Amino acid sequence: MPDPTQHYPAPATAQLTARKRRLRIAQGILLLFHVTGFVGLGFSEDPSFYLQFVPLNLLLTVGLLLAFQPERSPNFVWFCLVTMAVGFFVEVIGIRTGLLFGFYKYGPTLGVKWLGVPLMIGVNWLMLTYTTGVLARYLPIPNFGRAIVAALLMVGLDACIEPMAVRYDFWQWRFDVIPFQNFKGWFVVSLILQVFFNRTDFLKRNELAPFVFMLQLVFFFGLGLLH
Repeated sequence: MPDPTQHYPAPATAQLTARKRRLRIAQGILLLFHVTGFVGLGFSEDPSFYLQFVPLNLLLTVGLLLAFQPERSPNFVWFCLVTMAVGFFVEVIGIRTGLLFGFYKYGPTLGVKWLGVPLMIGVNWLMLTYTTGVLARYLPIPNFGRAIVAALLMVGLDACIEPMAVRYDFWQWRFDVIPFQNFKGWFVVSLILQVFFNRTDFLKRNELAPFVFMLQLVFFFGLGLLH
């Protein structure tokens, strides 16, 4: 016979505890991968072994992010597909014309290419758009203001990524100079995607998003300080 004096956790409390545990596990996995990559790229004399895991790390990060999306409705799936497609084909136009970001070409680090652009680029655009879009939702301002803030966050992160991306052959710029046009182009494309993010009807909340953004920022900024 059950003890009537025993207290059992309320279902809501148990669910909250389980969710926090899953969040800590996901954060630990991402931290492990990024710290390993940081040490390997920052201190190894031959970073090629670690560079081969860049696409896997990106897929893992996006996979965990999507796992913490509260509901994956058809609208959310539509947002993901459109964002990846737009991000990918914008880069195709970029490398072929030089009109959007300047003249550049992709190296082998990001993996398999189609039309001269790594397939992972679409995934990267999704990760950055979704993460910064969720972060901007914390601000008590109109949606267009949030879109501007999120686009600026994307450009700021890109500014940290660029020197390391060139160093590790993610991509290469003509004359080895990162043009200011790149950041203007990034802002325009990011703003368009952020407006699309805000106008697409799905639940815009993700407990893992702040950690992912800070991890990316610290990872690339830290590598920049080492070099």
